[in-house]
Amino acid sequence: MIQHDTVTPEQVEAGQAVYTERLLKWYDFIVLQVSNRWIWKCPTTKLLAWYNQHVTANHLDVGVGSGYFPDHCMFPADSPRVALMDLNQTALDYAAKRIARYAPATYQRNVLEPVAFSDEKFDSIAVNYLLHCVPGTMVSKAAVFDSLKPLLNPGGVLFGATLLQGGVKRGLLARCLMSHYNRKGIFCNGQDNLSDLEAALKDRFQDVTIEIVGAVALFSGRA
Repeated sequence: MIQHDTVTPEQVEAGQAVYTERLLKWYDFIVLQVSNRWIWKCPTTKLLAWYNQHVTANHLDVGVGSGYFPDHCMFPADSPRVALMDLNQTALDYAAKRIARYAPATYQRNVLEPVAFSDEKFDSIAVNYLLHCVPGTMVSKAAVFDSLKPLLNPGGVLFGATLLQGGVKRGLLARCLMSHYNRKGIFCNGQDNLSDLEAALKDRFQDVTIEIVGAVALFSGRA
């Protein structure tokens, strides 16, 4: 098992503090409409297709952002069990309101630490655009996988997407914006690369799949 390096509480706080209600109202436009297509070169339609490919009717969304993906995805049942997990209560409330039709359970947790959880486990867990906001190297970020894997049923799938700096194609705009976000503490992906992500996943999951689109790595692995 890969050992984790040290991440401070202040670093964890900085990575999620940017998600205020004001920003969340603009998140879909800034990130999903503009940045994904024109800067990261991975259209949101591709991310949604990846989500639809892996989501189940017993699903947990972690690092919820605006709640776009559980709102727009095609659950394979009319009344799925949907849960949301995030350290940021504002984001949890915003996403829960958006998908209120599913009556989602919400859990405020720091997934860099072991997750206290006594409810039923899940068949799918999504971590979309979470890892590049988590402080530390990919070695320490892998704590997210260690925390969430126990919440999966046998054979369940963990999937998501993250922005990398190594092993992907980044244009000038992508390099500049990533540098800016890293200086601001919004991102912490200066050392994130494809080989470390692959190693972290294969050390913990079976049937690991990674697909690169622009600066984005779409990944999945089964418990």
